[in-house]
Amino acid sequence: MDRPLLIASDHAGFELKEKLKRVLDGMRVAYRDLGVASADPVDYPDQAHALAEAVSRGEAERGLLVCGSGQGMAMAANRHRGVRAALAADEESARLSREHNDANVLALGGRRIDPEKAEKILKVWLETPFAGGRHAARVAKIDAGGSELM
Repeated sequence: MDRPLLIASDHAGFELKEKLKRVLDGMRVAYRDLGVASADPVDYPDQAHALAEAVSRGEAERGLLVCGSGQGMAMAANRHRGVRAALAADEESARLSREHNDANVLALGGRRIDPEKAEKILKVWLETPFAGGRHAARVAKIDAGGSELM
C-alpha cells in the first residue's frame, strides 16, 4: 500500500481496534486512526462514512472498520462509490474478499471475533493480492452499480 491504511471503530469495536493497531505496528503497516478514542457510545455510521468517504476520494487504498458485529459498518461503507467493504469472520472469507472481489475495506465484529482470530483475518486480508483476470470484470460491475445506488 502506498498510503496508510485507515482504521476506525465505534464503541463496540474500540477494544479490538486498539489490539489490531499493535498487530499493524508489528507488521510495520502504516495506518491512520480516524477514531474513536474511547469506548464511549457513538453511532457507527459516522465512523464508517468518514472512512469510506476517504477511501472513495482516494485518500487511502484500504480501510479497516470494527463495530459490534461488523455488519453495520460494512453496510454503511458500501454506500460509497468505489468502496467494496467485506465482512470477514474467518481467514478464507478474508482471502476470497481480496482475491476475487478486491475488497478495499475490511469489516470485523468486535463482539463476534476473538482478538487472535481477528489478527489472523487481518493478516490474510492485508497479504492477499487481487487475482484480477476473470474477477476484474465482475469487480467493475460491482463498482458500476446503478445511479440509484449512489
